[in-house]
Amino acid sequence: MKIVLAEKVSPATLAVFAAEPGWEVLTHDKLPEGLPAALADADALVVRSAVQVDDALMEHAPKLRVIGRAGVGVDNIDAEAATRRGIVVMNTPGANAVAVAELTIGLMLALARKLPAANSTMHAGKWEKKSLQGAELRGKTLGILGLGRIGLEVARRARAFGLDIMGSDPFVSAAVARENGIRLVSVDELFSGSDYLTLHVGLTPQTANIINEKTLATMKKGVRITNCARGELVEVAALAAALKSGQVGGAALDVFTVEPPKDSPFLGLDNVILTPHIAGSTGEAQEAVGIQIARQVREYLKLGVVQNAVNLPSLSHEEYVQLAPYIDLAGRLGGFLAQTGKGGIESVQIFYGGMLTEAKTELVRNSAVAGLLAGSENVNLINAAAVAEERGVRIHEEKQDGQRGGAANLLALELHSAGGTTHATATVIHGEQPRLLEFDGIDVEAPLEGNLLVCRNIDVPGVIGKIGTILGEHGVNIANFALGRDRSGVKPVHALAVVQVDAPVSQTVLDALMKIEALVEARLVTLPEAKS
Repeated sequence: MKIVLAEKVSPATLAVFAAEPGWEVLTHDKLPEGLPAALADADALVVRSAVQVDDALMEHAPKLRVIGRAGVGVDNIDAEAATRRGIVVMNTPGANAVAVAELTIGLMLALARKLPAANSTMHAGKWEKKSLQGAELRGKTLGILGLGRIGLEVARRARAFGLDIMGSDPFVSAAVARENGIRLVSVDELFSGSDYLTLHVGLTPQTANIINEKTLATMKKGVRITNCARGELVEVAALAAALKSGQVGGAALDVFTVEPPKDSPFLGLDNVILTPHIAGSTGEAQEAVGIQIARQVREYLKLGVVQNAVNLPSLSHEEYVQLAPYIDLAGRLGGFLAQTGKGGIESVQIFYGGMLTEAKTELVRNSAVAGLLAGSENVNLINAAAVAEERGVRIHEEKQDGQRGGAANLLALELHSAGGTTHATATVIHGEQPRLLEFDGIDVEAPLEGNLLVCRNIDVPGVIGKIGTILGEHGVNIANFALGRDRSGVKPVHALAVVQVDAPVSQTVLDALMKIEALVEARLVTLPEAKS
């Protein structure tokens, strides 16, 4: 095997490869003819964040089997191009979780005990003991938004300080929360009940600017907030105003929307601690990242074991072409149920019909789970099942014969949560168009793409017209209007409308729709546009 380490790594990382007999290892400082030439006969490439691994570079690497990223982000790697070339792309999520959790706890302590002010006044030759009275963490309530690896590490450390811990994460089971001493609550309860609030979620449309003027107003006066996740979670102007008014007692920010921040309103505020994105920057974390990626690459080259891959595993070209529309369909159906479900996911059952009963459905399964867990951190086609297991979500699969509605190849998902069960069936028509066929027992044929307004109502005259009128009054253009009704015989009869609109509707529009007397529910579901 030939391994190319295109950027500087620790001696311990190098040692993992050097221990393998017969393996040739080239480090970044031993590439006299450049990286492209070194890759001509290479089996593996390891990078950090500086080297851009694009399709043009891969063109020079006909034997390359795996690209290892020592870190989490893979923005510098063209994963789609790697997939087309049959190259596995791996990263190392979670290797710096302890480092981030420790800084989070440290920042909470610094806020509670006013450590920056104590330090700066002492350096200025002042003895400001009276003005620096702090507070204990003991007995306070810590709210953790996001219970992935980092959130759980924070919880484990926070318990030692006597904090009462609440957490909110729709992708974590009650059992995992109990094991870590966390009381699961809604996001609203988390915001309103926390003395300290710490953010550990990924950036999604649902979490962008989740800390804003409205949510800040619901929090306890004097709440302290830490953010070591993503700068985009915080509406900067709103937090700055809350810090000045005293609604927020203090904040500690390690991440920013623009890095380094320019003209930040936080500069000069004495109740804000600012650090330059150092949460994962410890010697131990960087060492762990390097060793982890080296071990992953080694295991793949020696045994074919894929760990923490961010792209598709190996399939023959023919198999991939046949399955690709259903992999896409599964992700859409999972995303649809995630946005119309009834709370925290406990288990999901997947039913396959038609040719899917004979196919390799691991990617279809993972795509469905990834769609369901799309709001969670670092979920992709490869690691979706493992993330679900980590979150306590059980997955069951069943392959069935038979057809429904003339569609031979069916995919159905059944979602079980504390709030009840939700079920949906879908297929692909004309080889590429994803279609919803059934939702919670009601037959309906609707496109699974774009912006979908999902309305449930009592089946009485006038509801359809009122929905159309309200959408028209708000300038919302309808692209498709699909209808269905419950034929089970249960009274009153319920009906379903799936309305595809040209653009996402606002909460104002949803509120207006809910004023229709017979309407039971109106939700917006946002899915990717179908590939043409």
